[in-house]
Amino acid sequence: MAMAKKFSTTSGIQIKEVYTGPSDMDELPGEFPYTRGIQKDMYRGKAWTMRQYAGFSTAEESNKRYHYLLSQGTTGLSVAFDLPTQIGYDSDHELSEGEVGKVGVAIDSLEDIEILFDGIQLKDITTSMTINATAAILLAMYIALAKKQGANLSQISGTIQNDILKEYAARGTYIYPPTPSMRLITDVFEYCSKEVPKWNTISISGYHIREAGSTAVQELAFTLANGKAYLKAALEKGLDINVFAKRLSFFFNCHNNFFEEIAKFRAARRMWAHITKELGATDAGAQKLRFHTQTGGSTLTAQQPLNNIIRVSNQALAAVLGGTQSLHTNGYDEALSLPTEAAAKIALRTQQIIAFESGVTDTVDPLAGSYFIEALTNEIEAAAQLYIDKIDAMGGAVKAIEQDYIQQEIAASAYQYQNDIESGEKVLVGVNKFTQQEDAPSNVFRVDDSIRKMQVEKIAKLKNKRDNLAVEKSLQLLRIAAMDTKNLMPFIVTSVENYATLGEIADTLRSVFGEY
Repeated sequence: MAMAKKFSTTSGIQIKEVYTGPSDMDELPGEFPYTRGIQKDMYRGKAWTMRQYAGFSTAEESNKRYHYLLSQGTTGLSVAFDLPTQIGYDSDHELSEGEVGKVGVAIDSLEDIEILFDGIQLKDITTSMTINATAAILLAMYIALAKKQGANLSQISGTIQNDILKEYAARGTYIYPPTPSMRLITDVFEYCSKEVPKWNTISISGYHIREAGSTAVQELAFTLANGKAYLKAALEKGLDINVFAKRLSFFFNCHNNFFEEIAKFRAARRMWAHITKELGATDAGAQKLRFHTQTGGSTLTAQQPLNNIIRVSNQALAAVLGGTQSLHTNGYDEALSLPTEAAAKIALRTQQIIAFESGVTDTVDPLAGSYFIEALTNEIEAAAQLYIDKIDAMGGAVKAIEQDYIQQEIAASAYQYQNDIESGEKVLVGVNKFTQQEDAPSNVFRVDDSIRKMQVEKIAKLKNKRDNLAVEKSLQLLRIAAMDTKNLMPFIVTSVENYATLGEIADTLRSVFGEY
């Protein structure tokens, strides 16, 4: 029998798995309401998933970056899609001009997904896909490829963001009105609970709310309010909260204020545990808040970009001390362009140094019992709850978004933050203090506009060789199903397998649902 690993400091002092204090601090990790973490042993048992967000240009180029990241120790993939893919336009659509492959990879059909994951067995990895309005279509493509690879669908795992409410509130890549959008999301919940049970069907995102300018409290409150809306929508569809809630995950930002961010994550777990319990969840797995963290993109500066390495390190450490399950660290050059390979490697090494050199993973929730952290956790929870109570009084997150309440609150905070920077009240090193003259950066990553021509040619070839009658039939069946109340996922999967393009599928749904 193998001996249990011993944890100790460099001086040989033994480190306990968990530390407790007086009786008023007797909550343990892995126990309701999970303030101290959702697992008893946290990172002693397994490190967080080191998942570097990547995708640019064509599927061929992104595939090379994925193989590189995997060779460097990434333990999960995270796919960034270009803007046309996010809003349901093929690369040959007139509105796609100038955007193809720029902020992510261009995906027009199952053919592109096959290239994107060439040489990568989906059964052996977890994949996160940051996609919302077209999430059902991209998930269908992933499932179709898994089937072609011979994978057992009950075993493949990963996450689609699939969080349309934050798109209305903060980001803007929505297509359809809220009601049919919510239908698509709950159709995914229902389909995956039966066909792909290990798949995380939504990543309820505070990240973009924070990037739009919210405070930490607002990010927490609005994200959990959206989460409540998804729970209630699924319950109205007749789904079992003890089943579908286990597949919900969250996606948070980690900003610059070190202790505030740690307290925010601790408060989030506790609040979600009570929310799910109040809505009927009795299974512990359905009460636990699992989350991915990305360091703050809006905190990166184009001035003195190497300073961003320190910012990212600070934020990554806060995410780990806050108990994240998955982490992406931004490249230091992302205020200038897509990350270069060198920047992506340093970002990954940042996580690895925290995991294997810092010692912060040797015990669970090491800051528990700190007067400051415990008080701050309580205060953030109380402030976030005031927002949630106000949103509940409006009728929930959908009504609050329709009344422009959430958007106005975010805008007011963003305005105040910018004023504080411009007045010097808030210091940004290298921006409004400790500045210096700099030459324009030369080593930036640019995606050439010729990418669109390549994608357009690829689509034309695909349409010439596929069975167009089968495509037309599958899209017609999808249209009929959209006018009815049937679950749309099987129809989308069939259309994808016939090599209907993303734009053709999105347009079929547009013809029924309209645009928002």
